[in-house]
Amino acid sequence: MSIATLSATPPPPSPKTTHRTGRLFALTGAVVGVIYGYDTGSISGALVFLSKDFHLTETEKGLVNSILVFGSIVGALIGGKLADALGRKAAMLIVAGSYAVFVALSAVAPNVVVLDIVRFLLGVAIGISIVAAPLYVAESTPARIRGASVAAYQVATVAGIVLTYFVNWGLSGGGHWRWMLGLSAVPAALVLIPLLRLPDTPRWYVLKGRTERAVEVMAMTDPEVDPHAEVAAVEAALAEESGGSARSLLRKPYARAAVFVVGLGFFCQITGINAVTYYSPQIFEEMGFTGNGQNFLLPSFVQLASLAATVLAILIIDRLGRRVVLLSGVGTMAVMLAVLTVVFGTGELQGATTWVGFAAILLFTAAFNFGFGSLIWVYASEAFPAQLRSTGASVMLTADLVANLLIAQFFPSLMAWAGAARTFAGLGVLALAALVFVSVTAPETKGRQLEEIQGYWRNGGRWPEPAAPTTASPRSLGDSAVPPTTTS
Repeated sequence: MSIATLSATPPPPSPKTTHRTGRLFALTGAVVGVIYGYDTGSISGALVFLSKDFHLTETEKGLVNSILVFGSIVGALIGGKLADALGRKAAMLIVAGSYAVFVALSAVAPNVVVLDIVRFLLGVAIGISIVAAPLYVAESTPARIRGASVAAYQVATVAGIVLTYFVNWGLSGGGHWRWMLGLSAVPAALVLIPLLRLPDTPRWYVLKGRTERAVEVMAMTDPEVDPHAEVAAVEAALAEESGGSARSLLRKPYARAAVFVVGLGFFCQITGINAVTYYSPQIFEEMGFTGNGQNFLLPSFVQLASLAATVLAILIIDRLGRRVVLLSGVGTMAVMLAVLTVVFGTGELQGATTWVGFAAILLFTAAFNFGFGSLIWVYASEAFPAQLRSTGASVMLTADLVANLLIAQFFPSLMAWAGAARTFAGLGVLALAALVFVSVTAPETKGRQLEEIQGYWRNGGRWPEPAAPTTASPRSLGDSAVPPTTTS
């Protein structure tokens, strides 16, 4: 080896540096998650005041919310290709910079037309972040903390929604809707600093043929693995992932899995969770609570319960199983929507009735985050083989965002036209349909290897029978035979 080669070889990073770098990836992703959650929820309080300033109709109120979701659909559709073409880091820089710019512009919008345009562009950034941020975290953090890091991003998103309600409550006294919308521009700008210092992910460097750089970054982020072996494993995985297309999802043997994840994504949103996220102050006002103090502070406690439910689900999902968690969450949502139908149907909303309604909203939102919110991505990642996994997740995300768009646009108009009782009764029917759909289609995948789960879908939604034992003695048959697993 020449002197020039020796001098060009970078010294191995210290364990302290590698641990810090790996955690900085996770922390940066979590900060982006908080900003995403904040920007999603901040309109709930701002809409109360800006609709008065801009004299908005119910349809225009819906458009202020739905235009963000429409932008998210566009962003999600281009997010994967953008992250592949420019890099995960570049996509994250675009997201953070766009957050800072468009959030600031929304805070100074002179009229609702400008606000809608800016919120559409902000939605595009959100859609890109939905794809790029979990990808950036999952591909950058060491295997031993990868699950916790991706889960931390999900928790951070809920924490951002919690934060927005407390900020809205604090600013509601003066009706400062511009501050409500604009405050997240500061952390969005600040997160650019660590992003500029971090490298891209090893997987992206391999994707672009920069194997040596991938080895360097792998050694930098995880000192406990052989970086050359890990990069070779990434190369093998990428070779398996080539060729997946949306058309492949419509053909056997994965059409059944596609129906499951698309239905799961659609029911996740059409059952009304973002009606609470976007319009909770109006819902509480309709319920009989008066004054900004109550109508802005009560949603904060609702989101705190949601955060607790998300953490609880993460802690028990691998102990109790996927179906138990999902079915209990969706079932509780259906029951709480029935309670809300009765509460609004009484006509006289006062005293104990209003607090029953509050408890129902709280439990409905917590149940969503416990069931749908915690499991939707788990099932999406488990249902398909490597070559279809990202395509399947994208299709599911599109179904999720389309349902979100419908709720964001039409919920306030439905409340005004049909009344609260009938609106929540309709959502309750959809929740019952979701419960039936999940109970029929969702398999129990706890403790199963990915290959086993894919075998379930290839086998028409039934767990394959175990292979026959190789020996024929009665003793070996009795000791090794496993009874067939029944269909979940």
